[in-house]
Amino acid sequence: QVQLVESGGGLVQTGGSLRLSCVASGRAFSSYAMGWFRQAPGMEREFVATISWTGPTTFYADSVKGRFTISRSNARNTVWLQMNSLKPEDTAVYYCAADASRYATSKQGDYDYWGRGTQVTVSS
Repeated sequence: QVQLVESGGGLVQTGGSLRLSCVASGRAFSSYAMGWFRQAPGMEREFVATISWTGPTTFYADSVKGRFTISRSNARNTVWLQMNSLKPEDTAVYYCAADASRYATSKQGDYDYWGRGTQVTVSS
């Protein structure tokens, strides 16, 4: 069992930056691939970024490529999402997720554990 707790969300102006954190508790964090997803009001949850269990492999949604960076520290049981050049369309609840398969994936169904989310609001 893995528990995930996100933090770092908030209100920021267009062009600003935020860094989201996700701290995992439980067993064997280092063996999980990790992902970030988001859900805007009235929209379905969508993939944002993912990182493999040892960190060398990352994938990003086209909408965030070049602006967001996912990283992890297995020693600290933490995964981060650095978000730069934020836009109003990035406004959403951001969720952290863990996938026991170890391999980076954009498919929500591949993830075994989810956090409760953190709100990010980008004002225009």
